Amino acid sequence: MKQALLIAMCAVGFSSISNSQGILDKAKTVATVAGFDVKTLTKGITDKLTAKLALSATQVPKVTSAVNTFLQAKSQILPLLKTNKAAYATKQTGLLSNLKTNLATTLAKDQMNKFLGLKPATNDASNILSNLFY
Repeated sequence: MKQALLIAMCAVGFSSISNSQGILDKAKTVATVAGFDVKTLTKGITDKLTAKLALSATQVPKVTSAVNTFLQAKSQILPLLKTNKAAYATKQTGLLSNLKTNLATTLAKDQMNKFLGLKPATNDASNILSNLFY
């Protein structure tokens, strides 16, 4: 009797763990399908900034970290685009301000000016840098 109860409890426990993992996998898939895979975007943006700003070997990891931190935070506010665009815009502005502050400690003044000049005129999905500015 005790063994049957123990087996049943284990089965329920494994089922719960399996379902929890499935939910996490689904969330990751939704984020990726939605086009906002933080890891991929971080690499793409850093690669583009490295080329456009002529980043040094010591600057690359710092810029990568700043961009990754920004994108992680942005991924948390993306649902607001559907529910409250004004709140999204306010939070995006704050995140971008923090990113600029972080980059300003790493980039030279001319690099920072070039970075600001890279802002696309509109939110263009074909320009990976739009993920930073919009």
